Amino acid sequence: MMIPGCGSGGGKYSVSGRITIGGAALPGATVALSGDSSRTTTTDKNGKYKFSDVKEGTYTVTPSLKGFTFVPPNRKVYLFGTDATGFDFSCSGERRVAAANHTIYLENDGTVRAWGSNSNGQLGDGTTTNSATPIQVSGLSDVAAVAAGNAHTVAVKNDGTVWTWGSNSNGQLGNGTTTDSATPIQVSGLSDVTAVAAGNAHTVALKKDNTVHAWGNNSNGQLGDGTTTQKTKPVEVSGLSDIIAIAAGNAHTVVLGKEGTVHAWGDNSNGQLGTGGTNQKNTPVEVSGLSDIDIIAIAAGNAHTVALRKEGTVYAWGDNSDGQLGDGTTTQETKPVEVSGLSDIIAIAAGNTHTVALKKDGTVWAWGNNSDGQLGDGTMTDKSTPVQAQPL
Repeated sequence: MMIPGCGSGGGKYSVSGRITIGGAALPGATVALSGDSSRTTTTDKNGKYKFSDVKEGTYTVTPSLKGFTFVPPNRKVYLFGTDATGFDFSCSGERRVAAANHTIYLENDGTVRAWGSNSNGQLGDGTTTNSATPIQVSGLSDVAAVAAGNAHTVAVKNDGTVWTWGSNSNGQLGNGTTTDSATPIQVSGLSDVTAVAAGNAHTVALKKDNTVHAWGNNSNGQLGDGTTTQKTKPVEVSGLSDIIAIAAGNAHTVVLGKEGTVHAWGDNSNGQLGTGGTNQKNTPVEVSGLSDIDIIAIAAGNAHTVALRKEGTVYAWGDNSDGQLGDGTTTQETKPVEVSGLSDIIAIAAGNTHTVALKKDGTVWAWGNNSDGQLGDGTMTDKSTPVQAQPL
C-alpha cells in the first residue's frame, strides 16, 4: 500500500487508482471514499476512479460490486499535503465457469476444482472418469483466472503463465502436440498473460503488453493470423494493439480495445462478427457502428456476440434463432442491435444461445433459449426480450 507523504496542508487533494480483474480493467465498480467526508464514484472503462477536491484528513477507499471479491478489501488514505495516487485493487469475479458438459471453479486460495464430463481429462485430476461432485485439479495453485472450452480447460496463474488440460485434438492445449492431457500442462512460449478465453477448440490469451495470442482449431480463421491452418502453439493475432479484454465463441473471437472499439474474426455464418455480412474473416475486422459509443465489456456465445456500453445499455448481433439478441425478434442480425428495455447494466455474459446481464441494483436479467430453464424466470419458454431472473 502506498501512503502519501505528510506535510502541512489545509488545502484540497485528490485520491485516484485503478481496479483490475485478471489484469484487465474492471469498469462499473462502485468505489466509496469514507472518513472526514464521504462520497462514491464508479470506475471508468479503463477501471480507473478519482475523487477530486478532497479535504485534508484520513479516509478509507473501499470498492464494491456484487459478485466480486477485492484484494485488498480497502485501503487507508492519509491526506496531509500530498495527493493520493496509485490506490489500486485487484479482484476476482464469478468463480464458476461452465462449458457444455463440465464446470470449473476457482477457489479463493488459487486452487481449482472441477466436475462433470471428463472423457478427455478436462477435469484435470489425472483420470478420464466423470465426476458429479467437485474434485481438485492436480498440481495447480496460485491461479488468477480460468476459462472452459467444449472439452478443454485453461488457467492463467498470477505469474503470467498459462496452463491447459483436456482435449487437444486441434492443438488447443498449446504445447506443440495434439495429445490430450488429463493434468495441467504449461502452454509453450507464453508469459506475462493477464486473461484467457476458450472457444470450442481454440484458446486465446491477452498479454500484459495488450497483444493477443491464440492457438488450436483455425478452420474458420478464429486464430486471427491470416490463415486457416491449425496451430499447436500460440501465434500472435495480426494487426492488434491496446487490447484490454478478450472473448471466444464457438469458432469466432472478439476483443475490446482501450478506446472502446470492438474487433472480431473467425466464423461469421450467422453475422457474429458484426461486419454487416456473413463472410468469414481470418484477421481482425472492426465491428460496425460501435466505435463512437464507449463499449466497456464484451461476451461471446456460440454464434452471437454481446457488448456493454459505458452508459449501461447492451448491444448484440449474430445468431438470433432463440431470441438471444434480445431485440424482440428471432431474426439474425449482422450488425449490432440494442437489447430492448435494458439500462444500468454493469456486467454481461453469453451462453450457447442465451444471454445474461447484471444490473447496478443487483438484479439479473436474461433472454434467449430457455429450454432447460437457463433464464431463471421460473419457466422453460424462450424469451426474445430480457426477463428478470428470480431472486437468488
